[in-house]
Amino acid sequence: MMTWTNLLFVSLLATLLILTVFSGVEGAAVRDDGKAEEPKGSAARVFMPEADASNFLKRRSRRYAKHQGEILAEQRVRLTADERRREYYDEQRSEFENYVEEERDEQNERTREKTEQWREFHYDGLYPRYDHNRHYV
Repeated sequence: MMTWTNLLFVSLLATLLILTVFSGVEGAAVRDDGKAEEPKGSAARVFMPEADASNFLKRRSRRYAKHQGEILAEQRVRLTADERRREYYDEQRSEFENYVEEERDEQNERTREKTEQWREFHYDGLYPRYDHNRHYV
């Protein structure tokens, strides 16, 4: 059975071993060499230099009027989202209506069968049977 000092000694020894083994490994931190690498290929089209990005954000203030094309694009996005939402809810309502109709038909069938069984069981033969589904004139 190990005492607490032996346990402490073993844990410190393991920590020291881990630190010595991994001391040569370079971290995942970003190096700050003072110069940024130039993006190549498609990255050059996606990312812009920091100065251009800050100027873009400064130009686009809260009171900046949107271009007509930007307004129209936002409206198109909103209208297509509304259309998708409308189609989704129409489909959900249609499925639910079909489900309710099937359930109602099944319930009516079960009720009709139970009523027929009740009539068969309670018929005493003294009066003519009356078919409730057909009305005689």
